[in-house]
Amino acid sequence: MTRYYKHLTLERWAEMTIVEQLANVGSEVERAISWKKKGNPEYSQTAFFRALELLDLSLQATKIGSRLKELARLRETLVDYFFGENTWKSSDQLWHTYFYAFTYAAAINRQKRLKP
Repeated sequence: MTRYYKHLTLERWAEMTIVEQLANVGSEVERAISWKKKGNPEYSQTAFFRALELLDLSLQATKIGSRLKELARLRETLVDYFFGENTWKSSDQLWHTYFYAFTYAAAINRQKRLKP
């Protein structure tokens, strides 16, 4: 598989919180959904592969068993939605809602760190 984030190392990714990691994964998933809706499957697929790359880094970086299971299931469900038979009946809205929580929490955490 092509590497999209060539500058991003596992060490740098592991420095981020899981909330920040999943907010970044969610951004790529949102792009994939947006491009799919616009009728550009090539761009959608590329954005999805970027999301998988980031999610795989999260899987490599985590050492907590329950978190590892959740990330693995997330990956499985995303692949099923974009390329499988959508066994779990996911939807664009479900993914938006799921990742929005991480994006919101990451933004709040970022504001807290920036306040003097």
